[in-house]
Amino acid sequence: MAIKRCITTNKVVTDNFVEFKCPGCGQRIVRSLHARVRSLDYKCPECGFTGP
Repeated sequence: MAIKRCITTNKVVTDNFVEFKCPGCGQRIVRSLHARVRSLDYKCPECGFTGP
């Protein structure tokens, strides 16, 4: 099992996270529910797409 890190906080997540494809390029994005609920910004490392 690969270690997953929140793209916003860089913290390791084991539960309470979402994983989705970047709307810009399809890269897998992992966000903690904490970052998502608070609408903290993230930036795709592949294409630079930013979103809340």
